[in-house]
This record gives sequence, structure tokens and C-alpha cells, in this order.
Amino acid sequence: MMQQFQSNSYLFGGNAPYVEELYEAYLNNPASVSDHWRAYFDALQNVPAVDGSNANDVAHGPIVESFAQRAKANAFLQRAGSADLAIARKQVHVQSLIDAYRFLGSRWANLDPLKRQERQQIAELDPAFYGFMEADMDQTFDAGDLYFGSEQATLRDIVKALRDTYCGTIGVEFMYISNPEQKRWWKERLESIRATPEFSAEKKKHILERLTAAEGLERYLHTKFVGQKRFSLEGGESFIAAMDELVHRAGVKGAQEIVIGMAHRGRLNILVNTLGKMPADLFAEFEGKHFDELPAGDVKYHKGFSSDVSTAGGPVHLSLAFNPSHLEIVNPVVEGSAKARMERRGDLDGRQVLPVQVHGDAAFAGQGVVMETLNLAQTRGYGTYGTVHVVINNQIGFTTSDPRDARSTLYCSDVVKMIEAPVLHVNGDDPEAVILATQLAVDFRTQFHQDVVLDIVCFRKLGHNEQDTPAVTQPLMYKKIAQHPGTRALYAAKLVAQGVLTSDEADAYVKRYRKAMDEGQHTVDPVLSNYKSKYAVDWMPFLNRKWTDAADTAVPLAELKRLAERVTTIPETLKLHPLVERVINDRRAMGKGEAPLDWGMGEHLAYASLVASGYAVRLTGQDSGRGTFTHRHSVLHDQNRESWDHGSYIPLQHVTDNQAAFNVIDSVLSEEAVLGFEYGYSTAEPNTLVVWEAQFGDFANGAQVVIDQFISSGEVKWGRVSGLTMLLPHGYEGQGPEHSSARIERYLQLCADNNMQVVQPTTPAQIFHLLRRQMIRLFRKPLIVATPKSLLRHKEAVSSLSELAKGTFRTIIGETDTALDPKKIKRVVLCSGRVYFDLVAHRREAKLKDAVIIRVEQLYPFPHKAFETELKKYEHATEVVWVQDEPQNQGPWFYIEHHLLEGMKEGQKLAYSGRPASASPAVGYYAKHYEQQKQLIDGAFGRLKGAVRVK
Repeated sequence: MMQQFQSNSYLFGGNAPYVEELYEAYLNNPASVSDHWRAYFDALQNVPAVDGSNANDVAHGPIVESFAQRAKANAFLQRAGSADLAIARKQVHVQSLIDAYRFLGSRWANLDPLKRQERQQIAELDPAFYGFMEADMDQTFDAGDLYFGSEQATLRDIVKALRDTYCGTIGVEFMYISNPEQKRWWKERLESIRATPEFSAEKKKHILERLTAAEGLERYLHTKFVGQKRFSLEGGESFIAAMDELVHRAGVKGAQEIVIGMAHRGRLNILVNTLGKMPADLFAEFEGKHFDELPAGDVKYHKGFSSDVSTAGGPVHLSLAFNPSHLEIVNPVVEGSAKARMERRGDLDGRQVLPVQVHGDAAFAGQGVVMETLNLAQTRGYGTYGTVHVVINNQIGFTTSDPRDARSTLYCSDVVKMIEAPVLHVNGDDPEAVILATQLAVDFRTQFHQDVVLDIVCFRKLGHNEQDTPAVTQPLMYKKIAQHPGTRALYAAKLVAQGVLTSDEADAYVKRYRKAMDEGQHTVDPVLSNYKSKYAVDWMPFLNRKWTDAADTAVPLAELKRLAERVTTIPETLKLHPLVERVINDRRAMGKGEAPLDWGMGEHLAYASLVASGYAVRLTGQDSGRGTFTHRHSVLHDQNRESWDHGSYIPLQHVTDNQAAFNVIDSVLSEEAVLGFEYGYSTAEPNTLVVWEAQFGDFANGAQVVIDQFISSGEVKWGRVSGLTMLLPHGYEGQGPEHSSARIERYLQLCADNNMQVVQPTTPAQIFHLLRRQMIRLFRKPLIVATPKSLLRHKEAVSSLSELAKGTFRTIIGETDTALDPKKIKRVVLCSGRVYFDLVAHRREAKLKDAVIIRVEQLYPFPHKAFETELKKYEHATEVVWVQDEPQNQGPWFYIEHHLLEGMKEGQKLAYSGRPASASPAVGYYAKHYEQQKQLIDGAFGRLKGAVRVK
């Protein structure tokens, strides 16, 4: 900012010498400069001097010359002794050495349990780099800002303390953090104990017990279920000890819920040894048994679980999110779930709800959703006050372990530096160091509400799965792994050597765990089986519902007018942009019944009626406040605002006293992470209308994994219910391949088992009733809405207030022209979306009287009864034509064809009129777009062409 000011101001930059010369001339003779400059310099004389006096400035030239002459005569030189200068230089070098260890110490830390590579020397960590010799090592220096307990120490002691702190089995990266308080915190916490844990004998025994549990489960499964996939944790057993410490320390710090996301490596272990899943239930899954009645189900290492455990701080609810094989895709889902839980509790600083993300090293560095999710961390709409990230760093991907191939960064965790999250790298073979690092991570997150990373460097004893042979591609690594006795054995031997326990006692831990496995009993004590938090959500009312369940979505006319008045009431001090002011004035007229409702007003009244009735609304997307097509204007901006962070007003937050929350959020430029976040939010909060809006409908394909793995299939695989609503702008108006199609065909291809709803409403009344239906009806399924673009302002795509005060969402809208005689109808034209208005215009212009136009507003679940009822009105119709904007291989045609035939009577013909099949969603040339549009409209009413089906 200062550079910009200097480059733009006439007092700085290249003008500075000229201004100084003018000022010097003024001081010698005010009349020697122009009137403009003299007035400016006169004003400077009224500014108090630096000593507070009112003395006028004097000419600078003679004073500068005097100082120059004295400098030439060495008048300022204080001759210091050469010995004093040498000591001062050494003291500066000591501070440089201290800083080098803080910045670079982690690179020389003892982190790899396999010791595959020699630790490379780092010159900056060697005192000789700064000119120190052996004779200097016992010289005493100021300890600077070190927290080692004394203000002075010998250089030898300083170096030893620095190496103990920063180059042991914990290596910490934090010096890139810009917040000075956070950096001081890390220096003090690490240096005051030299990053060395001091635990009681009982604590050490508990750590051993957790390591025994981690190893014991894997070995038990390995022998009992030979060859079955489980994605073993062997080699990373310290992770279970870390999770145990995390849960209990977070509980003491005030956490009441912990939401965990992880991939499949170690998932079965954490299910049994952290969340307390009954081993007998896990064994049954290995045997192919299941106790749920899900249509599809999933493999055991994708499943989630929840439980309540007791900690010294009180009960803590643990929730492990379900996750497909797409590894890191669960990250935003967990954050969204945690956000919903925080808001339900009124948890304003994240002390009660803690999100925990468990990563693999290859996926953490390799998958883009990690970066997208991290970018949400400190934003208003998505921040969760810090996440604890735990990396199970087994130093290998599937078969990729060569660092020249694995990533382009030094550490797998380097991506978190974009949000200045500190990283604790720790050797997994030092369980006590792992526990200390976990304590530091939890404490940092609790105090500063920032993300933090625990990188447990370990190894993978077996292959990617238990049917793999890793030595085929990693012979050297697996020779070392074969020689490794295991973390539990190493730690047990250490405790025996320390006299903490005997060898027989260590063996007894193994036998006790094996006995618990044989009996299929709990390994986590205590698990609270009958505890239920007052913040828990009862999902039972939303289960086993049908899409045909009735919902009274009408709102009394008087209430609609009151709501309209509230959403168009603007503070007098708020200066609106003229365009927005016109929108608000138009909406006032609509609310009074003086003008028909447009789409934006219908949508506003839906939200207003919901929040007034106690249903919260969360609307997010890249332009959701204004709307991509400038139709919504739910956030109003004061044109006279004087501050970038003040001056906005949201009328929907002022609908009525004690209303539910209305939050509209302009999201970061991300589809995958944001949509995943909103899905996670919706699975934790069924009483909030959660809406994600794409900038253009086809941009949602950047989040295809979320749509495929969670939104469309989460319920049939895992029983996870979601009422997420997706608004996808869709419509062929000649805007080219990327701004036309929401890819409706992809959603319809995913439809089965009544898993979601796909609709294409065409009027404001329809979107009003549809959004209200999504909450009022106790049917929580994802709602995919192909929303219009040109229809937002189409003069015929309007509704009256009475249509909102009566009726409901209509899955099929029949012919609206009452002048047409049903007995004379020969053709039924079927369509969905904006093409309807083109068809009506053509029929009107051509004065056709023998064709009716029916709109299919709900594509899935297909409304068979409503469709058949409408079709039966035209008993003399022999032809049925499906018309769509999209190419034939896209849009609803291939999905809807058999549904149409099912509802037709025998002998009726079914034909298609639309764009020809295409590899691209739309053409980029407007002339060609217009030609295609004319052909499909003409075809709707002309001679049947193409493959005609006869029922």
C-alpha cells in the first residue's frame, strides 16, 4: 500500500527531489516559489515540530553541509575496541543460529523410523557456518528470546538445547506464520520443555496399552480373516495413541463433539479402538453379514460410525464420516457437518465442536480438494475455527515412494502453508513424542482457532491392501520394514529398560487384548451407551417417507403481503444503486398485487415464509447474494458506504421477530469443496433449507465426485439422509457450450431408488411452492433444480399472488389455453423448461388449434399418475412429441422416453424433436444456434421425423 502511495503521490517517487528543491528555495525566500506552492508550504509551518514546539522550519542546506563537514572530520566516530566489536558480531551470529534452528531445524530432525536416507547436513545449523570455533563453544552469550530458562548460556548449551528442541523426534514448522503472538506461543511451548515429553509411569502404560490395541486388532484380523482387505494400520500404530490423546485432551478443553473424516487406511482400527465399535459387529461384516436394510450398502472400510465416550471434561460425541474410496473428498463434508453442529449449539468460537481430518501423505499432497477445503478455513461462511489435521505418513502412495515422483514439495504437508497452519512432524516410532505433539496441536487450535497439522511419519508394513505384494516395486523399503520389530515392541522394551513395567506385564497387555477380541467385547472404556445430548438430532421423522406425501405449501394472502412489505422495507440511511432501487420498487408493486410476480420475488417470498415459520435458510454460491443474472438482490449495498466491511443490508434477516436464520454467502471460487461442505451441512441439519447455487449449471461438473459419491448414492450406501438443494442455471439462449446446459441427463442417469428429485420449474409460483415443499414435507432427499436464465425476466413467466396463496407445486402443468377444444386435439407436445415459451409463441403465431403443450415440471420421480391423467383429456390425439432444447443424446429424452410410452395408450405414436446428437452441449455460433432452435420448434408441430415409436 505504501509503495502504491509513493508511486502515485506528487510528494513521492521521482518528484521528491524537485519538491525538496522547491521547499529549500521557499525557506530562503518565500517569494521565490509560485503562489500554489507557497500556500502549501505556509500550511506546513503551522504543523507542530517533532519536539511539540511551534518553531518555524529553517533552511536545510547549511545544516546538511555542517553535518557533512563533521563527518569528513570523523567527529561522530566513537572508537570501540576491536574486542568489543568481535563479541558484538558473535552475539549477532548467535541470534542468527537460533533463528536458523527455528526455521530449518525440522529438516534435520530424526523423523524417519526406517532411516532410509542419511540426514543431510544443513550448513546454517552448524556453528562453524557463522565463524564459531571450538574455543567459542564454552563462551557465554545472551540467550536472546530463547525460552530455555536462563538469560545467558554457553554456546555449547545453546546449540544442544536448540538441537534437542528442533532436531529430535519432533520437527516443527511455524516461523512462516505472520501472527507474532502465535510464533511466540510456539517458541515458548517448545523451548521451555525442549520439545521433550515428561510423562508419568501410568501415562506411559496407557500409551503402551493403546499401541497394543492398535497392533492387536490388525494381527487378529490378519490371522482370522486371511487375505481380506482391511487397509491395515500396521507401521502406524502411534496414530491410535494420538487419536486417544486428541479425544481426551479436547474433552478437557471443552469439546463436546468431534467430527472425524478419514480415508480407509486405519479406519477399522479407529472404529474399534477409538470410537468403540463392538469387535463382534466388525467380525460379522468380515463374514459377509449385515444388520441394516440398505438398498446397496458399502464395504466395511468406507463406513462411518458414531458413539459417546467419557473424558475428564465430560461426555464427547464422536462422529466418523462415511467416505468413498476418493480419499480426501470427505474433507469438505466433515467441515460442513461441523459447521452445522456449531450453529445448532450457538458455538461461536468452535470450543464445543472440533473437526478432525485424517490424511494419507500421498493424497494430502496430491488431491486438489485439499487446497480447496483449506481455502475455506478462515472465510465467514465456511470457517470452523480451526481443524486438527493428522497425516498418517507412511511414505508411500499405492506403489509410489520415490520423492522424485510423489510430489514437488519437500513435505507432503506444505499445502497448508497457504493458510499459515503450523506443522508438527513427528517420528511414529517415538509414541511419547507423538502424544506431546498431539497435545500441542489441540492446545494451539483451542487457543487460536486456527488449523494445525500433526504429521506422523511412519511406514506401511503390508501392501496398499492385504492382497498386494509391495516388495515388487519397493524392494529396499520393504527389506527395512521386514527387519523392523514394530512400534509396540520398541516402546515396550523402552519401558522395561526404564523400570516402568516388566516384560511379563508388557506381554500381559497383548494377551488381554487378544482375549477381548475372542469375546468380541469393547476395547474402549468407557463408551457411554445410553447417553444422548440435548443437541442430538432425531432423524426418525424423516425416514421411510414417500415423495407423494402431501405438503401444504400455500401461504395466506394477507401473510404474503406482510412478507412482501418486509422484504422491500429498506433503512432510510441506505442509498441504493438506481438499478436495485428499481427492482425494490417493482417488488413493492408485486407485493401489493399491482404487478405480477417475477422469479426473484417468488423466490424471496419462499425464503421469507420459511424463516418466518421457523425454518432456517442457508443459500451459498459464487454470486448468490446478487445472483449470477442480477435477479435476486438478497444483499443490498449502500452506495454511500465508507468502509469495505460495512454498508450492506439483508432484508430477509428482518422478516419477523424471533425468525429463523437466513444466511446468504458469496462463496470462494470453488465447486467441489463448497458443494461438499453444503452436503455435509445438510446431513447434520434437517431443519435448514440448504441451497447451493452454481454460477452456471454445467460448472457443477467440477464437483462431480460429490454428486456421484455422496448426493446421489449416500443414502442407499450408508443410510445418510440429505435435503440439499442444488440450483443449476440451465437454458439454451445461444451462449455457447459452457453456459447453456446444466447436464440434466447426468442427474437423471443417477436417479433410482427414489434417491433424489430432479425438477425444472417454469414459473415464480412453482419455485415458491417447490422450495417450501422441500422443508414442509418430511421427505429429505436431494433436490436438483434446473433454474432458468432468460425466464427470470420473461414477460410470460410470471405468477400472481393468488397462485402462492393457493395450490401447490405441480409436477405436470397441463394446457393453459382454455380456448382449445380437447376433442379436436391431434397432437400432444411434451416439454420441460424454457422451450415451452418458444412453443407457445410459435403455436400462437401459426394459429394452430390441434396441438396442446404439456410441461413436465418434475422429471424424477416421474409423476406417472399426473401424466396419465393429463394425457387422457385428449382421447383423439394420435401423436405425442417430446421437445427439448438439448441434443438428443443429452437432456431428458433417453431417460423419459420409456416413462412416456408407459403412460400413452395403445396405437399412439411417440416422436422426438430437438437438437441432433452432439459431443458438445451446445454450439458456439449464434447463427447455428438460431437455426437449430427454429428446426426443433418447427418439428414439434410438423411431420413426424426420425425413429417414431408406436405403443
